Amino acid sequence: MLEYETELYKKGLTLICGVDEVGRGPLIGPVVAAAVILPINYFHEDIKDSKKLTEKKREKLYDIIIKDAISIGIGIVNESEIDKINIYEATKVAMKTAINNLKIKPEHILIDAMKLDLNTPSTSIIKGDAKSESIAAASIIAKVTRDRMLDEMDKEYPMYDLKHNKGYGTKKHLEALKKHGPCIHHRKTFKPVRDLINS
Repeated sequence: MLEYETELYKKGLTLICGVDEVGRGPLIGPVVAAAVILPINYFHEDIKDSKKLTEKKREKLYDIIIKDAISIGIGIVNESEIDKINIYEATKVAMKTAINNLKIKPEHILIDAMKLDLNTPSTSIIKGDAKSESIAAASIIAKVTRDRMLDEMDKEYPMYDLKHNKGYGTKKHLEALKKHGPCIHHRKTFKPVRDLINS
């Protein structure tokens, strides 16, 4: 998990930032990105791709990363902006915002899959959250941040079962969409929602 970081440390760089996003596929809510700078040679054996962790484990690691990281930035792009510029562009905006929200300027940025036009040198890594500690840490911060937002949304709109599906198009979510129609947080350009509106 430290292969990419170690290569950069060897070049004398110490402020390595990992960037990842969560929420590209759901039908509702924002896309959230996180940028995380961990201390040099930092390693925690449990930090891995957030999708491979239980919710309880993610919450625990979230607290550890918040405490140990040199700097963390968050970028959030809401559903109306996603509908305006499309999810791919919204993801890039969220990632750039997360990087800009760091208190310390990184020397190199490791990005999960996306290519970003940045002033700082960067490396785009396919499945980066499974190959880089920094990206994995960012994936955990982004996931917990977004999940907490969806839990709050669930209190307002319990019929969509957002606490459990986190906005993805599960059977229960799609049935509720048909019965109640979309709410203000649904992404109007995403197929099941768009088809409902058009019909």
